[in-house]
Amino acid sequence: MLFKLLLTFAVTSAAFPQGQIQERDVFVKQTTCNGKQYTYESLAGYGIIPSDARDKLGDTLGGVGSSLALDRGAWKKNSDGSYSGVLWGLPDRGWNTQGTLNYVPRVQKFSVSFKPAPNASISSPSAANVKLTYEDTILFSDPSGTPMTGLDGDALGSLKFPGFPDLPIATYTGDGFGGAGPGGRAVPLDPEGLVLGPEGSFYVSDEYGPYIYKFSSSGKMVQAIRPPEAVIPRRNGSESFSANSPPQYDSKRIVTPGQPKTGRANNQGLEGLTVTGDGRNLYALMQSALNQEGGPEKTTNRYARLLKYDISGTSPRYAREFIVPLPQYVDPTAKPENNPKTAAQSELFHIQNGQFFILARDSGAGHGQASSTSVYRHADIFDITGATDIKSAANDAATGSVVSSTGVLNAAVKPATYCSFIDYNDNTQLGRFGVRNGGAQDEKLLNEKWESLGIVPVDGKIGDDDEWFLFSISDNDFVTQNGYTKFGEITYQDKSGFNLDSQILVFKIKLPEHSRPFNRDTGED
Repeated sequence: MLFKLLLTFAVTSAAFPQGQIQERDVFVKQTTCNGKQYTYESLAGYGIIPSDARDKLGDTLGGVGSSLALDRGAWKKNSDGSYSGVLWGLPDRGWNTQGTLNYVPRVQKFSVSFKPAPNASISSPSAANVKLTYEDTILFSDPSGTPMTGLDGDALGSLKFPGFPDLPIATYTGDGFGGAGPGGRAVPLDPEGLVLGPEGSFYVSDEYGPYIYKFSSSGKMVQAIRPPEAVIPRRNGSESFSANSPPQYDSKRIVTPGQPKTGRANNQGLEGLTVTGDGRNLYALMQSALNQEGGPEKTTNRYARLLKYDISGTSPRYAREFIVPLPQYVDPTAKPENNPKTAAQSELFHIQNGQFFILARDSGAGHGQASSTSVYRHADIFDITGATDIKSAANDAATGSVVSSTGVLNAAVKPATYCSFIDYNDNTQLGRFGVRNGGAQDEKLLNEKWESLGIVPVDGKIGDDDEWFLFSISDNDFVTQNGYTKFGEITYQDKSGFNLDSQILVFKIKLPEHSRPFNRDTGED
């Protein structure tokens, strides 16, 4: 049984000039984007990973919603109508609500069990019907095999490895957790985007650098992509990879100025990473505008850069670059002069022919936050067909810009077309699984941070009927009152007092006719 959308949302009139939205009785929403029709049929599933779950290394199994990747080859539909598969979840830099720590970045493997509940309703909600069972952990290391770290990078300096660009460096004292130890240096990594590569490899985009790294199936770095110089953060005329996120054991350590003058803003790096269906091209999207292009202010940081890399050869080739206009929303708690605000993006997924899913959302609203009601939390669509390729020596130079410092896009640049699609905050759909947006601060309230997208076919094969399940997982920031870090040696209780389960939503959607988001010959992405 499907439901008509009963809850509407408010955005500024300029947010979606190209998106055409319609409503019907047999689906939640239809959106036409550059002539392609998308249908949101229903919320099909919900589940959780408990906040105090632990991985095989003894650490809290948190943050896995920073990005996800579904193994297309493992996905199948069972005879009873249920589904099974394999999902890889990417934690970010570890528990860091009270300062960064020497947590070793990693990727977590889960088996998936999912049985749709089409008859669920608000009056008779379904129990959780999505289960992720933990299977394995792979730690990330630098080219020499030294573990990487979740600690913030140094304000100056880099690490050098043969055949690699200069990599950011984090220098720590003791054990990097505030205890005794010899100290050391490591490549910092705040993982935010995940793509499954050939032969069990992983591509991971980073918020610190921001770089894109390729890791072997065992987690060792085998390749690094340094973005254009316009993206590299700079302070006082020098590259400076610090995000001004001091370690928990030295909370007074700061950099000056706090924000880079140019390049990515603090904690606004390459948040989205995706691959084309043939596996030949990577796309990476900044979370919001560069600091010389309107960042970091939320009222001016709307225009984000999208980078394309050809990975079909031995070495990645920087190919093209576009501007994506992020959506805007009105924050009811802010003064008029501080509105509208940019809904920064948290994930990217290539569909086909230049169209992408994008997860854009507000911040500071949800379980464990000051406000329980989110205003904007969407999986939307954008299309780069006809958008201006801004790749050039001038635009990609250290101070290169196609947007003014006040957020005005150069009139000669045509951005991507942006179209609204799935509203996570629709309580008429959430209520069918007993969860909600807004209201009491309890475990049924949606978390603040939703940062991952992945799709698998409803037919369990190749998606010939164009119907797909869209998975999304929240990033719980490792917030728990029963936490473990440093491979289980250190316990912690987050000072918020909350236990935030990682939440899972599954949307049933229909893509445009004859869509092929994956290579149908191999079933790989």
